[in-house]
Amino acid sequence: MLASNNALHLSSLTSGNLFGEVIAFSDINVYPATVISTTSSEILFINKADFIKFCTDNTNFLNSFLNDLTNKIITLNKSITTLSLTSIRQKISNFLLNEYKVQGSVFIKLNMTKQKLSEILGVPRPSLSRELINMKDLGIIDYSRDFIKILNKEEVLELEPNITDDVYAALYAPTGGIVCPFGLNIALAENANTNGIEFRFNTEAQDIEKIDGGFIIKTNQGDIKTKYIVNAAGVYADKFHNMVSQNKINITARKGEYCLLDKTAGNHVSRTIFALPGKMGKGVLVSPTAHGNLIVGPTSTDIDDKEGVNTTREGLDTVIGKSSMNVKNIPMRQVITSFSGLRAHEDNHEFIIKELEDAKGFIDCAGIESPGLTSSPAIGKMVADILKEKLNLEENPNFIGTRKGILDPNTLSLEERNQLIKEQPAYGNIICRCEMITEGEIIDAIRRPLGAKSLDGVKRRTRAGMGRCQAGFCSPKTMEILERELSISMFDITKAGGESNMVLGLVKDSI
Repeated sequence: MLASNNALHLSSLTSGNLFGEVIAFSDINVYPATVISTTSSEILFINKADFIKFCTDNTNFLNSFLNDLTNKIITLNKSITTLSLTSIRQKISNFLLNEYKVQGSVFIKLNMTKQKLSEILGVPRPSLSRELINMKDLGIIDYSRDFIKILNKEEVLELEPNITDDVYAALYAPTGGIVCPFGLNIALAENANTNGIEFRFNTEAQDIEKIDGGFIIKTNQGDIKTKYIVNAAGVYADKFHNMVSQNKINITARKGEYCLLDKTAGNHVSRTIFALPGKMGKGVLVSPTAHGNLIVGPTSTDIDDKEGVNTTREGLDTVIGKSSMNVKNIPMRQVITSFSGLRAHEDNHEFIIKELEDAKGFIDCAGIESPGLTSSPAIGKMVADILKEKLNLEENPNFIGTRKGILDPNTLSLEERNQLIKEQPAYGNIICRCEMITEGEIIDAIRRPLGAKSLDGVKRRTRAGMGRCQAGFCSPKTMEILERELSISMFDITKAGGESNMVLGLVKDSI
């Protein structure tokens, strides 16, 4: 008895099929499975003595019986294998690889409904659909209605010559895309700000008090009274959830470490290369980035420290070792930086997107693990729809649906660029020579809505400091621009906000 309708689907019967025959030669007289008829059916009952006599007197019947019994044992073994897999993704992958062997085609036809597939895999129907969408978003599979495409070894190597020669097959998602995570988040934030959303920076939520008709959020900048709260706090989402709900959740920080390679290695692969997913996630990938670098990672390690974003020797060794199992000759000497991030793993391994039953007005967006970036637009719309229904909201007729990004002079013709420099000389002053970022771009990044206020703020908007030297040469010039544009002291400039000050004192003061 399992998840989907409390049952595990073992096989489908058609006219002429036998069932219950396994107990004919057993001391057990109760059939260990349930047969459900979906249509009006006629059943012929054969008693045990007659059945044994048929087997004894008729060789053809006996052979047919043994053949049928053997096939059922094989089917049962497959079901046991499926049950032994811990994640839905593992079960889907195992099913597809088995179907690949049976159908002999890279186009796997699902000769069943998703409901039937969920019963075969022993998972809830909504969870199956959600994971199929996640796998498609991650570039693991491509599917349309009842077809899923898998590539054989020759097709894989034709598309990606640097895939390891040990490749057997691959799931191909031609619609998969690559996006800059910084650029996407900044674009969404700027657009929100333009449409009237207020951002409060350096404001730490310390406690939440439920009151009639809403909540009081206690912060280091004073109290905030509100009717609704959307909890999108990542690895800390459980902390805020548990402040208002008796139904506790627990989120574990799951660290992922990466290596980023120089643009000279960016064409080593032309698509995102995933390994087979495992219990802890999608595994170590190798992928080009939106800006032409090559990225390798992540690891997947559960840690106690929700601020533990340091890289480790062990973690980076894992990245290097596992990536080489899928892609050969990765030029790891071209690594220019390494970093890590934390994924929010909830104990039940499910997205939690809903208004709490025991804390009306509090909406969770918790347990959003690896596919969070891909899922974010859909999650945002889902939460907006919840609030729309609760508050009877109407669409803003004056909503600004577009946002103009930072001008990239490299997209201009020579004539257009010369004219731009003539009108705005700052676009002729190169600050970051690794990425060829101009003073004009940095000024734009600072002056625009929710403008940059730190070195990392500039870097994530313009890529100044993201090149081979990793800001080793351009940082002083960028700091001078920040000092001038923000009218602040050099002592107040930080790398990433908080206490990450770049200048701590003067050398002459320490002598």
